[in-house]
Order: sequence, then structure tokens, then C-alpha cells
Amino acid sequence: MADVDKDILASLDTLEKEEGSLPRLLQFFRELLNIQAGMKEKVRVPRIENEEALRQRLEQGLPLLDFNHIIIDMPLFQEHFARVVSIYSKYPDLFGEIPAAVTEAGRLISGEAVIAWLTSGELPAAFSSSPALAQSVFLAVLRPWLVKYATSLASLVDQDRWRRRVCPVCGGVPDFSFLDKERGSRWLVCSRCDTEWAFQRLECPWCGCQEPGQLAYLADDQELYRVYTCQCCRKYVKTIDLRKTEQKVLLPLERLLTLDLDRQAQEKGFTAA
Repeated sequence: MADVDKDILASLDTLEKEEGSLPRLLQFFRELLNIQAGMKEKVRVPRIENEEALRQRLEQGLPLLDFNHIIIDMPLFQEHFARVVSIYSKYPDLFGEIPAAVTEAGRLISGEAVIAWLTSGELPAAFSSSPALAQSVFLAVLRPWLVKYATSLASLVDQDRWRRRVCPVCGGVPDFSFLDKERGSRWLVCSRCDTEWAFQRLECPWCGCQEPGQLAYLADDQELYRVYTCQCCRKYVKTIDLRKTEQKVLLPLERLLTLDLDRQAQEKGFTAA
């Protein structure tokens, strides 16, 4: 199990001891992370054969990961799919009742359908009645593969040259960001594979707006957390300023610990990805 996964699970266990219980969403996340971490250890990523070709993709503005070449063991994927759906099914208060078609689709889904979702967001027909749930389930199922590939490829990224609005590894969009301890430089975090990449402070990561009068942020009293907002596209991204804390920060967990920031931004009419 990757150290970050162990650290998150240990942090949740500590929080449960301190508080007496975890909120339902964190209970769900702990169960999900346990099986994702176990699956990640089973995922095998091929050795990088041609680093120069991969760097050429970045020069052309393409992410490193070509989904047509990703290797997914489909029996393993289907097994993992069933386990993920079973966890979602335990939390109808969070996700609603899981349609039978979703459960059945896990046994029948093809590699082509997985690639179609990764490349274009196209969902199998079985998910047409519940697309939001399907997106969440697909991401949860595929995360071990995407994170494992990202771990293998991220070192090839030239952070000074990429600076685009999508992930340099998998092409996903950010759902969190941070200001680093050294210079307060801004980094985005991929919603799909957790890759971190450098980005401009004065630019919207959604629409590219750079007009100072259209960009702003909300901050808490300690200014540890910020919500960067854009008036041009009315979107936001949550941020933690690592200069304001000496505590170890676990970014995948911060997504959930900062849900009140989402509420505040949405009450002001902004939306996430």
C-alpha cells in the first residue's frame, strides 16, 4: 500500500478515535480507499521504453498517457468494479439506491468501453439513467490504474514548460490546488490521477481568464484555505496554502475535509469542474 494511502487511513483512524465516529462520507471514503490501495498493488505498469517519444507528446500539448496503450486486466477490473459498487450500495443516504443495471454492467463492461470513457467521457448505455453516479463509480474504479501510471510517468513532466489547464499525465481537470512552502507557487492537483503540476497564480484553471478584476479568492480567518473564483466562467477551485501550516497535509483527504468551502462557493453562484 502506498505511503500516502497508509497515512490517510491512519489519519482517519485517529480522527475517529478523537471524535468518536466519522461522518458518513469519510466512512465511505475509508472503505473505498482500502480496496483502491489493495488494487493499486496488483496493477502492473509496463516499463517506459521511449522517454523521448513521451516528451514529444508534452511538447505537442498532449498528456503523457495515451489511453489506447493503457493496459487494463479486465477480469481484475470487473472484480474491482463489483467491490466498488458494493461499497457505494452501503451508503444510499449519500448516493441513492444503486440501479441494478449499474451492478450488472460491471460484469459485462468491455475494455473498449473503459477506453471510451477515459478518452471522451462516453458512458456505456447501462449508465444512461444515472450519469452522475456513473462518473463517480468509474473514477473510483479506475483510480488505482491511473494513479499507478501517474506515479510511473510524472517525473517526465517539465513543470516549467507544461503549465496547461489539464493534467500533463492523464489529461484530467484539477479539483484541488495548493501554494507551496518554498515560494507560494501555485500547483494544481488532478481529479483523476492525483498528479500535481505548476500553474500560474493569476489565471483561471478553467477558462484561462487572466483579467485581475475577474479573479478573486475567498479565505478563512487563518488564510490556510482559499477558494479561487473566476467571474468569467463562474467556476472555482479550492486551495490550501502550505506556508500557513507545519502539519503534514494529505491532499487527497483535503478534498473531503474542505467540503464547507464548496458550500460557500456554490452559495455565491460558482461551480466546480
